[in-house]
Amino acid sequence: MRSVLFRRGRRAAAAVLLALSLAACGEGGGASGGGDSSDPTTLLDPRTKVTITIDCMPPAAKAAELKEWKEDVAEFNKTYPNVTIEGRSTPGQCLEPPRFTAMLKAKSQPDVFYTYFTDLPQVLAEDGAQDISAYVHPWSVPLLKDVNPDVLDSLRHKGRLYGLPTSNYTMGLLINRKLFEDAGLDPDAPPRTWEEVRAAARKIAGLGKDIAGFGEYSAGNTGGWHFTAQLYSLGGDVVDASGTRAAFDDRLGRQVARNLHAMRWEDDSMGGTQLLKWGDLQKRIATDKLGMFLAAPDDIAYMVQELGAKYENFGMGPIPGGRNTLAGGNNYMIKQGIAPDKIKAAVAWLSFKFATVGKGQFDWARTKADGLPVGLPQPNFWLGRTKAKDDAARVEHATVPVAHFRTFMDNPVPGKAEPPKAQEIYEILDDVMAGVLTDEDADIDTLLATAAARVDRVLADG
Repeated sequence: MRSVLFRRGRRAAAAVLLALSLAACGEGGGASGGGDSSDPTTLLDPRTKVTITIDCMPPAAKAAELKEWKEDVAEFNKTYPNVTIEGRSTPGQCLEPPRFTAMLKAKSQPDVFYTYFTDLPQVLAEDGAQDISAYVHPWSVPLLKDVNPDVLDSLRHKGRLYGLPTSNYTMGLLINRKLFEDAGLDPDAPPRTWEEVRAAARKIAGLGKDIAGFGEYSAGNTGGWHFTAQLYSLGGDVVDASGTRAAFDDRLGRQVARNLHAMRWEDDSMGGTQLLKWGDLQKRIATDKLGMFLAAPDDIAYMVQELGAKYENFGMGPIPGGRNTLAGGNNYMIKQGIAPDKIKAAVAWLSFKFATVGKGQFDWARTKADGLPVGLPQPNFWLGRTKAKDDAARVEHATVPVAHFRTFMDNPVPGKAEPPKAQEIYEILDDVMAGVLTDEDADIDTLLATAAARVDRVLADG
């Protein structure tokens, strides 16, 4: 979100911002001439010269996104002309876990660095992120009150705030509309229970031509990720309330595993190729070889932009079961120990670029003009009137068939955060998924019990 001053005219913005800074700080000294710059309750004085480094600037290969980044820097500098933003691009995936861990340990992260919702414990363990609670208030981040509190909670520890969100997601059931129609199914009414998923998968697999009805991951930590999502959908949990013991070796965990085993071996509706990881299912559904799988809406943009698919060929419904769905997302944190003026500049930039309706990433008119997708259900972390305003703009400038995702949007499922030590647990649960999907004689009780014992040890290690 950006300062409320951005919502006024360009010249008026700088003038009002300066007046507020002077009123809050007094007309005394300070390096910027705007009072005590170390006071976190005041805004950054526009006269203050400061440079901040920022992670995950779009690479040159993403020309439209990079163009928008540069435009937003120029717009931001109309209010903060003395703030220099040095964006850093990372080839490939912006946040790769091994590189991220090494960066934290070396204290080499940029002033403003990109993280997943699940990264806060790791960042805090390395003393990597600044507590920005005192810097985030209604005059620095005016729309904070309209951000879904579940999203903000992913950035809190013991009541303190350590970052600001850029995007969020909840998982649903992604479908190939063409295959649904070919199989005599209604693409506007995706399955709402796992029994319905199983029945629909059989019909789609019956089309032949190496087509699978339903797909799942079982490698690269993604199998455990999806096992967690399915368990959440039934009301189960991976870790108990104390956070110290595995909770999936129970009736619901066995239900997830047995249903997948039946679909794979009794129904033959999941295809013969298994040990799949992220990217494999996307390729299959994009080429009309897969009827459905669990996904977040941003998978659709990836398949169109990177794999040549068409938006019209996809639809989405809420996660079957509907008790809970796995929620996640991305955010930026601010490096521990940087100067107060840098923190203020970082908060102002994040507010403007990533959390102002109609500006930055939510400038849907510009997004449409630049040939990027508009109308996908997420990111959408707003509440109340702000949500209504943003939703209306998405529909007005939509470049995708919004109606295809209406079932997902109109039937929200409560989001549930990923478990502690998520990646370590997902790696263990990969073995459960791989066993179920590659071994017709798999002993599900043993698979779950063995995995639970391993998870208990991970959690016991702190």
